[in-house]
Amino acid sequence: MRRVILHIAQSSEAGVARVVTDLAAGQCAKGDRVIVACPIAGTLLWTAAQRGAQVMQWDAVRSPGPALPREVAGVRRIVDMVRPDVVHLHSAKAGLAGRLAIRGRLPTVYQPHAWSFEAVSAALRTAAVQWERVGARWAHQVVCVSEGERTHGVAAGIRSRYTVVRNGVDLDSFNPPEASSREAARYRLGVAGTGPLAVCVARLCRQKGQDVLLAAWAEIEDRIPEARLVLVGGGPDRSVLAARASPTVRFAGAVVDPRDWYLAADLVVLASRWEAGMALAPMEAMACSRPVVVTDVPGAREILPPHHVPFAVVPLEDPGALAAAAARLLADPATSGALGEEAQAHIRRHYDVRQVVERMYTVYYDARRVWAADLHGPNSTTADTRRP
Repeated sequence: MRRVILHIAQSSEAGVARVVTDLAAGQCAKGDRVIVACPIAGTLLWTAAQRGAQVMQWDAVRSPGPALPREVAGVRRIVDMVRPDVVHLHSAKAGLAGRLAIRGRLPTVYQPHAWSFEAVSAALRTAAVQWERVGARWAHQVVCVSEGERTHGVAAGIRSRYTVVRNGVDLDSFNPPEASSREAARYRLGVAGTGPLAVCVARLCRQKGQDVLLAAWAEIEDRIPEARLVLVGGGPDRSVLAARASPTVRFAGAVVDPRDWYLAADLVVLASRWEAGMALAPMEAMACSRPVVVTDVPGAREILPPHHVPFAVVPLEDPGALAAAAARLLADPATSGALGEEAQAHIRRHYDVRQVVERMYTVYYDARRVWAADLHGPNSTTADTRRP
């Protein structure tokens, strides 16, 4: 049976865009009709269309505000036009506008990609938590990408039907590098002939902690003067970060495909203060046989082989610990290479995006079953339990 699946996302770049694109591509390959609704800015509209999805413009801004009634009305119009079997809402704004628009009238899946209360000030945290508690009644399944993300939701008192579906990597794209690919990638990127190279692929914003990384980099430079750092990504903090960066730091800007930067790197670093349950950049780097150093956000430990944790995981907002871990691996190519090979095998075994697509169909089936039971009542024998 051909399903009609509607994905709605306000975040239309970076990790969320890749997750939605990969899901849409896998679902299109199954023969389903897949619609992606998102803002026209960013990469998602284009990448989803390239992978076979129908795309629709949904005008929405990142933060709640006066535009919310218009955004809710926009979701209603799209839903009325598409008539989906299931609606999959991605991130906080789509989760807010989508649940207010649909209010449980259709099978609804909400995927936070990091809880809304993680990214707000202390003054707004209580309101964000209360909304997530209320909004949970209008989600037939809540998808978390790590046990850590689910635990945070439960601890905040958000009662819902949780399913953990960990992020995956498109292994056809992030394929094992050939022996010459590091130097070839560096040549393509204009960094050939450099010394040890650390790369951070992330939006330039407070969440991703590049300010902490730059503080750590000053210590790394003292230990390894020939080392270089590249920050890959755009974002609101670029000018502030550039003002405090040393000459050994390069700003590469936003890229659609970060694969060459992973291949060029000796080490991939992410200094996040919080994450969308499970960051994609470290997983993609590992798929390219690169070791990683990450902060101890929810999901970070889950993606790693257990014996990599002492090398790879550091406390949040601790430049000294970050510098020590990164310098250790940049100065030891043999250990870095061995960790990279082990990481690659681990990702290929456990985090193939095709597994994510299959697991999401089970989520959709469960959402439709719960929706039908709510619609017809617990004693009804006519509940629609067809797979969506």
